[in-house]
Amino acid sequence: MGRILDNWRVLACGVVAVMGLSAGLPAARAETVTDLAGRKVDIPTSVHRIILGEGRLVYALAPLEKQHLFDRIVGWQGEFRGADTQSYDQYVATFPQAARVALIGKTTADTVSPERVLDLHPDLAILTVSGHGPGAASELVAQLESAHVPVVFVDFRADPLHDTVASMQILGRVLHREQEAADYLSFYQSHLKHVTDRVASLPEAQRPRVFIEMLAAMRESCCHTAGKGNMGAFITAAGGQNIAAPLLPGYIGDIDLEKVISADPDIYIADGTKGPKASGPGLRMGAEVTPEVARASLRRVTDRPGISSLRAVTTGHDYGIWHSFYDSPYNILAVEVMAKWFHPDLFADLDPDATQKELYDRFLPVRQEGTFWINAHP
Repeated sequence: MGRILDNWRVLACGVVAVMGLSAGLPAARAETVTDLAGRKVDIPTSVHRIILGEGRLVYALAPLEKQHLFDRIVGWQGEFRGADTQSYDQYVATFPQAARVALIGKTTADTVSPERVLDLHPDLAILTVSGHGPGAASELVAQLESAHVPVVFVDFRADPLHDTVASMQILGRVLHREQEAADYLSFYQSHLKHVTDRVASLPEAQRPRVFIEMLAAMRESCCHTAGKGNMGAFITAAGGQNIAAPLLPGYIGDIDLEKVISADPDIYIADGTKGPKASGPGLRMGAEVTPEVARASLRRVTDRPGISSLRAVTTGHDYGIWHSFYDSPYNILAVEVMAKWFHPDLFADLDPDATQKELYDRFLPVRQEGTFWINAHP
């Protein structure tokens, strides 16, 4: 009898939930959620060891975990440190344990090793529907499910203004941070509504025609851009017309420079994440970048043949923005900034800098110093 009672105490403490992974046993379940891939997922009553299918999912976990951000992350893909090096460095400066998080892959889904992931004994894997990580049909998902490791999908790329809300709600539930998720979404949705309510009644003729060049000047040919989703969704929400929306079948893709020149947009936006010490062409933007460095790099981007002749550039309506807004719940800042650029009179009272400060003060454990948007002509 004493042995049975001892075993019951172990189970009650949740230790079996962790030990069960190596024994191939399912952990105790608390509830079921439906993720962004439409899958019903049973969530453990407690989560101790988390795998991130993309490193940049830390943007989404930060408002929920705050000072405990790296307490439970045991593995992630390596694209974070390459795609947003300065942010990675600032996170490591605050959380030295971030540098010791195991790499499960490089920058693409096919580099992720299921064996490496299973060796880390996770009790939860968080993956993205779109982007650089393994998808729902991947071998990794099949092996994790065979090992009774719950896999949940979120997304911030394809339909960001809708999926940010759904994804943060899902993460709040699976991480048992429901109140933190509710607090963040209250902030997010109130700021978004402030913009969308004002532009709702704007006639088409008062909505500027906008082109955004993503990872501007970093490819041999122009132009990588967003269609009906992704950064294009921010343009629409801010009261602009995205000229690439009718030209692309998906939410992201490439269009010819000739089509951009022919459309001759009212506003040109470049995005990038290069640091101040980076080599090669591209926009310097994000953590550790000064306004002077950002603006000088933007002018080099807009000096290229074809881009330099656009009416948006010659009339001083050219801007730069942080590329990583495209897969981050901080995308509300991009919407506010664009609204201010597109409709300065309508949004004379809007202050994206104040919104960024509120984001840092209330929700984030790392206060990133840098430049995340810039006008070519101050």
